[in-house]
Amino acid sequence: MKNSPLRFFKIAYLLFLVSFYANSQSNIQCKIETTLGDIVVELYPDKAPITVTNFMKYVNNNLYENSTFFRVCTPENEDERDIKIEVIQGGSIDNSKSFEPIVLETTNNTNLLHKNGVISMARSSANTATSSFFICINDQPELDFGGKRHNDGLGFAAFGKVTKGMDIVLKIQSGENKNQRLLEPIIIKNITRI
Repeated sequence: MKNSPLRFFKIAYLLFLVSFYANSQSNIQCKIETTLGDIVVELYPDKAPITVTNFMKYVNNNLYENSTFFRVCTPENEDERDIKIEVIQGGSIDNSKSFEPIVLETTNNTNLLHKNGVISMARSSANTATSSFFICINDQPELDFGGKRHNDGLGFAAFGKVTKGMDIVLKIQSGENKNQRLLEPIIIKNITRI
């Protein structure tokens, strides 16, 4: 019995290591392979489970293969808007291949804010996001819950962030565009889990 405190410590320490390892492995890494180079994103299923599960359904079914980054928001093409943002948007696929729209996981529930490099789902009204996503360039608080970029004030569903390749994001944003549409959309060769 005199070894009980030591045994308890060893068991507690072992449980801590298992828990730490499990939590450190919970994030998902994906590579967005484009014609301009690769972007690596880290997704947070513990914070945004609905959104990450949705995104991964498209990834696992290779539905982003040969899709594009097609829209860019820049200081120049946002000049006339009251609420300005900087993002690149991609991932639209044929409607016949889309899964059902998902419930909007707002930033006030996930605590994932639209900071530089954050990946988030595009949507029109609430609970309409399917495959299209965007990546923030610089901090974009107006895309968070309570922000004014969308008139419903619900914001958008952030679910991860870029860990490598922001230089590629900036190259995409700098492409020639008209009314925010890239004249030459950037091909997404595929998005895969790594």
